[in-house]
Formats: sequence, C-alpha cells, structure tokens
Amino acid sequence: MKKIFPTIFLGGFLLLCATGVFSIEEKTSPVIRMVRVADVISPTIADFIVKELEKANAADLRAFLIELDTPGGLDTAMRTIIQGILGSRIPVIVYVYPSGARAASAGALITLASDFAVMAPGTNIGAATPVSIGVGGGEEETDKKSDMKKKVIEDASAYARSLAEQRGRNTDWAERIVREATSTSAEEALKVEVIDFIAEDEQALLQKLDGRSYVRKGEKKLLQTDGVVLEQVEMGWRQEILNTISNPNIAYLLMMLGILGIFFEISQPGVIFPGAIGALALLLAFFAFQTLPVNWVGALLILLAFILFLLEIAVPSFGMLTVGGIISLTLGSMMLIETSEPYMQISRAVIAGTVAAASCLIILVLFFVVRTQRGRFFSGYEGMVGELGEAVTAIDRKGRVFVHGEYWDSFSAEPISAGETVEVVRLGENLRMEVKKADREKH
Repeated sequence: MKKIFPTIFLGGFLLLCATGVFSIEEKTSPVIRMVRVADVISPTIADFIVKELEKANAADLRAFLIELDTPGGLDTAMRTIIQGILGSRIPVIVYVYPSGARAASAGALITLASDFAVMAPGTNIGAATPVSIGVGGGEEETDKKSDMKKKVIEDASAYARSLAEQRGRNTDWAERIVREATSTSAEEALKVEVIDFIAEDEQALLQKLDGRSYVRKGEKKLLQTDGVVLEQVEMGWRQEILNTISNPNIAYLLMMLGILGIFFEISQPGVIFPGAIGALALLLAFFAFQTLPVNWVGALLILLAFILFLLEIAVPSFGMLTVGGIISLTLGSMMLIETSEPYMQISRAVIAGTVAAASCLIILVLFFVVRTQRGRFFSGYEGMVGELGEAVTAIDRKGRVFVHGEYWDSFSAEPISAGETVEVVRLGENLRMEVKKADREKH
C-alpha cells in the first residue's frame, strides 16, 4: 500500500499538469470569430452581427470575419453594421463567399467599410443605387419625387465615397456603384483596387491575410493569422425565429391569419380553436413588425376592414360594408410596408392571393351567420312563437291552452272561447303564454 499511494499521487499530478498545459494552449490559441450572412440585410441580421462583433472585441480576439452573400437590405440596418465595423478595435474582414455569391447594394457598402475586403472567384459586388418608390401623380408631384431621389442619391454617394476614402479604396468606383448602379466581378474589383485580394476558400483567405497591415487610430498594425482557429457563431433560436418571421411576406400572412382567426371566433363564439390560433399568429406578426418599416396608415386600414366585416353581422347593409372592408383590406395590404427596398416589400402576388382567399372566407362566414340570424328558431322558447294550440278554457285576462303536448297558463288581448285554435304570440313573464286567435286563412 505504501508503494501504491505515491504512484497514484504521481499519476494524478502528471494528469493535472497535462490538462493544464492543454488548457493553456487552448486559451492562448488565436481565434477569429466568423458569422455567415446569406440573406437580406435586415435589422435582425444587423443586431446579430453587431452583438457578435462586440463580444469579439470584449474577448480581444484576433479578428472578426463576415462571410457575405446578400442582394442588399435596409439602409438603417446597413448603417448599423457599418458603425459597428468602424468602431471595432479588432480588424474586420468581409469575405464575399462562396463562388456565385454577391455583395450587392447594402452588401457592397459593408464590404467597403471593412479593414480587409476579399472576394471568392466568380462573385460580384456593386449596384448600390437607392431604390425609390414608384412615381405617379401630376407634374408637380413628379418633380418633388425627382428632387427627393436626387437628395437620396447624393447622400448615398457621399457615404460610399467617405467609406472608400477611410479604407484607402477606389473612391470613383464607390461613387459609380451608387450613381450608375455599377456591378463588378471579383477580378475587376481587384484591378480597380476595391478589394484587397481574391481567395478561393477559407484556408487560402487565412494564408493571404497573414502579415497584412491595418490602421487603428493612426497607428499601423499587423494581422497574424498563422495557426488561428475560425470560430463560427450561429444565430440563437430567438434570432432565427425573428429572422424567419421578419420576412415581410411571412409577417403579412401571420397577421392575416390572426385577423381571420379572431373574426371567426367573434362571429361564432365558443369555437375557441380559431381564436387561439388567431391570437398566436397576431402576436408573432406584431413581434416581426418590430424589425420592419411598417406604415401605420396601412395597418389602420386593415383594422378598419376587420371592423367593417364585424359590423356586417349586426347592420343590414346589403353587402356594402363587406365591399368597403375588401377595398380597405386591399389598400392597407399594399401600404403596410413602407420601404424603397424591393427585398423588404410584400409580394403583390401574395397580397392578391391572400386578399382574395380571405375575402371569400369572410363572405362565406357572413352568409351563414346572417342567414342563421334571420332564420326562424326551431327550439327553445323562441321556437314556440307561431305554434298552434287549443284553448282549454275561455281566455280573457287569463286561461289555459294546450300547445306542443303541454298545458300552459295564458292570456290574450282579445277574448277567446274554449276549444278555439290559438296561435302563440310570445312567452311572457312567469312563463305565461300570450296567444291570439289563429288566422285560419294563414294556416
């Protein structure tokens, strides 16, 4: 036993030392945090990138890498990402990857703002002209829109030029992608000094980055990528859900599903399931609208349509309220998302199909509800109105009748002799039945 204990102790000590060595090596290994963006630049994407960039800065990692493939996105989301990149202490690399990817519109400006701009073969960059909402109206209105468009383009071109100047890139090209919607291949972008180099894959990217310089606060620094570890970060479940439902088409469909569910529950109380589904869909839609440029006039028009459909149940408008509701629903749907970016707008085909389907369902429900309301009751006390019976006794202020196999206390506004056929007028207080002489011709 005396020999066994020292051996166990020595073995345990060596194991702890080895574990410590590996831990130290793991902690001291240089890390580059990487995020992949293959989507529209939305507020959710911007929030994800900026938060991960802040974490990378807090951990003092070697660099931050954005693998980019985007058709563009919202101007506000793009500027949020660029502000994060320009304020970063560690270098930021934007890699347009894989082959066939693009950095268009907002993606082009994000690439310009990076410390190191890299593209894979077969990719392209550019086409950053702001998209304006369609023209229309009179000559004066057209002139106003033209002036507004000029201001937007001037602002965007100045922004692109300042980013290129700050990173030492081709300022004339940066201005052309805004004014002329120029799009450039990876090879051409390298020739005109828009990007730093072309890399076929991540391994080639790290090799070519090693030893390159970047500037922070006027001081030149070197980026060492030899032996670095790429640490890819994925969106959390909350961000994934928000990013999925923040698609304008999905958010719109959720809202319409919610409205239909609530409408069915109100028109047919007690069903419960449509109301529960509708409430859940509406909450998800409101959650998604946090990240979208919602025009609240459009939202109010959709709410007005919902109110008009409900009023059709109570007010005999001969369908005019329903027609007004359909018009209001259509206009509200077209105005709901207010943005010049086509990627963030609701598809016209989705609007047409959704409005048509919703209108048909609502009209069908309204038809059955109104028909039920105007129909005759066949059960309960209301169902006895109009039924025929026989006067058991003479009836004046009071008497008794035999109706539906039962004897009822009754009264009448006119005298009725015993044995005459009577018709039920209503069921009064204390279950006393008001009757009248039956109209023989009618019955």
